[in-house]
Amino acid sequence: MKRDAEPVFFARGLAKTYRTGEVEVQALRNVDLEVAAGEFIVLLGPSGSGKSTLLNILGGLDVPSAGLIHFRGQDLSAASESELTAYRRRHVGFVFQFYNLIPSLTVRENIALVIDIVEHPMPVDEAIDRVGLTPRRDHFPAQLSGGEQQRVAIARAIVKRPEVLLCDEPTGALDYQTGKLVLEVIADINQQLGTTAIVITHNAAIAGMADRVIYLGDGRIQRIEVNEHKRQPSELAW
Repeated sequence: MKRDAEPVFFARGLAKTYRTGEVEVQALRNVDLEVAAGEFIVLLGPSGSGKSTLLNILGGLDVPSAGLIHFRGQDLSAASESELTAYRRRHVGFVFQFYNLIPSLTVRENIALVIDIVEHPMPVDEAIDRVGLTPRRDHFPAQLSGGEQQRVAIARAIVKRPEVLLCDEPTGALDYQTGKLVLEVIADINQQLGTTAIVITHNAAIAGMADRVIYLGDGRIQRIEVNEHKRQPSELAW
């Protein structure tokens, strides 16, 4: 964890149980975690290890069955649905494996959709420039490559000026070279804007660019590793 950085997330005893009829699945078990402002964290683990459940709870998309989760002192585990909605709008940017762009809208229009729900949005053209898509701003999603569409999704997430960027397998649908370009965009946002970034991946090579790597298994944190020397996305190989 970066020294002298203000904690963004504080979790203790975090647990999540899903029930379907008589079947009970424990997705998270007794997770303790602190995340500092400006950190770049990679969550690693096999399918079913609890990565997405943890990310969804951090992002206010889900609530724990037990334990507590605080965002800058706000108790998300006890928040109402309207409070969680306000939290997501004001503080969190989401990037998923699939881009969820509206086909009938241009790059600029897809990004501009979200600026009405936040108080101090970034200028849309600045968000487009930060992901390197200024020449494509008037194109439609069908005219873009997969990597370009993912960069639009990132621009849509950061135009809100979120404190936290949560990414669930952002390179999962992309080839090697395109995936590295997307990782470079996420790293730049983390470094230049100071945005806390948490990235889920199955790809262990991506761990090299993180401040800390959190390994999950069977719903638990198995271990946490600190990278003393972070690598740039261009240095990664898989």
